[in-house]
Amino acid sequence: MTAIAAGARVAATSRTAGEFAGTGQMLRLYLRRDRVVAPLWSLLIGSMPALQIVSMKDIYSTGAQLDQFAATTAASPALIAMYGPVFSSALGSIGTWKAGAMYAMIAIAAVLTIIRHTRVEEETGRAELVGATSIGRFAGLTGAILLTFGASAVAGITCVASLMATGLPVAGSVAFGAALTASGVMWGAVAAVTAQVSTGARLARGIALGLLGAAFAVRAVGDAGNGVLSWFSPLGWCLQIRPFADERWWVLLPSAALGAGATLIAYRLLRTRDIGAGLLADRPGPAAAGAALTGPVGLAWRLQRGSLLAWTTGFALYGLLIGGAVNSIGGMLDDSGTMQDVITSLGGSADLEKSFIAYAVTMLAAAAAAYSVSAVLRLHDEENSGRAEPVLAAAVGRVRYASSHLLFAIAGPAVALLAAGLAIGIVWGATEGDMASKLAHSVGAVAVQLPAVWVVTAIAMLLFGALPRYASLAWGVLSAMIVIFLLGSLGTFPQWILDLVPFVHPPKLPGAPFDIAPVAYLSALAAAGILLGLSAFRRRDLR
Repeated sequence: MTAIAAGARVAATSRTAGEFAGTGQMLRLYLRRDRVVAPLWSLLIGSMPALQIVSMKDIYSTGAQLDQFAATTAASPALIAMYGPVFSSALGSIGTWKAGAMYAMIAIAAVLTIIRHTRVEEETGRAELVGATSIGRFAGLTGAILLTFGASAVAGITCVASLMATGLPVAGSVAFGAALTASGVMWGAVAAVTAQVSTGARLARGIALGLLGAAFAVRAVGDAGNGVLSWFSPLGWCLQIRPFADERWWVLLPSAALGAGATLIAYRLLRTRDIGAGLLADRPGPAAAGAALTGPVGLAWRLQRGSLLAWTTGFALYGLLIGGAVNSIGGMLDDSGTMQDVITSLGGSADLEKSFIAYAVTMLAAAAAAYSVSAVLRLHDEENSGRAEPVLAAAVGRVRYASSHLLFAIAGPAVALLAAGLAIGIVWGATEGDMASKLAHSVGAVAVQLPAVWVVTAIAMLLFGALPRYASLAWGVLSAMIVIFLLGSLGTFPQWILDLVPFVHPPKLPGAPFDIAPVAYLSALAAAGILLGLSAFRRRDLR
């Protein structure tokens, strides 16, 4: 019996080892495919906190200004909900407080990377072809996890080195870098689980990003309250490590536990399901399509409605936070002449509150452009999966088919930004006792940003229409625009480079006067790009 048991253990060990066979080959494949994207997001996210510190040094040059900033932030529930609490008035603590958004950014990057190399591979059928060779069942998931966790570690190491280069203490720099890496690992592991749940990559991404949104909401509510609820959010754990403010190293333990636990669950779920299947079984639809699905617009609505609703809800909630934070801005920045110069360089006015609205709305416009890119690239997903071909084989022209999705890429940002503008105006107006005026200012501020968003839409459509193989580069273009915009105010780039970013050109309402010229030429540029993209799509072959 002992020999039989030993033999069974050996067989089980061999079977487990066989399931990981080919992991190195899969990792090399993923590294080759992500040879540009992975280094880009890991180095960019890792270096942003140090850039924030450099800008803070210029804006707050005295200890009194830092103390005033910390006191004003502590008195603003809206700012605490947006960024979390400030635990110290030290430069490192305040600078990394603003850079805390990188915890969410690295989480998003980790989710997208994991889903790209797991569920997308199954959805396109490539995983089944690879699995028919000597590659083990766990090799693909393990390669994706190693790539994502490794890129997160690179981001953390880059963060530590860059923060130390600015002269900040070693302990705080290591703590922030560790928290950044922990965020990437946790959410990468969560994405590995959601990749086993759904049969589609889009739903898997939606579930993971929905959980991230829920974690942000829990953290925001908890931090604005007594702080207890924040401990139920992984994003709250990252903040509670408290870099540069008596670091709490033990908070890394629950982060490590979540990352390890979710990874083990992902492997367990992968073992119990078939390739291409998910734990959530696809439900059979009705025998006949409803009236809403009789045309391409109805189909596009069915495919786009979930993301449009989610983005619009998020914009409205963030608008509420921005509206609540407006009155705190004056107390934080009134004594900073450098900040006045920054605002002026971005086209703002001397009214800090109105300039804060203009700056916040510009960042919302960049986020709206991200939604628009995803809506355009839905065409790319449909084509790659083979679902576009049967639609186009019917009495549906290519321009009509593409325009149905472009409708949401163009109108969707308008709806989301309008929701944000209304939310900002309602809270700001209620605080100031001037609802009508503040609503008009807020809605006008978001409206003039739409042509800039549509320029990014046109770039995505051009890439999809003319260079479908490189359509995903639209994300890289948008990321570069955001980085140039953020760093341009610090004099990092010459003006001609800053002018390449469409978000720089619209009038910075409500503080600056309205100028129709940039709105007109951005709209014309967007229209021309979209028409060229449609023409290219009409003439090329389907991939």
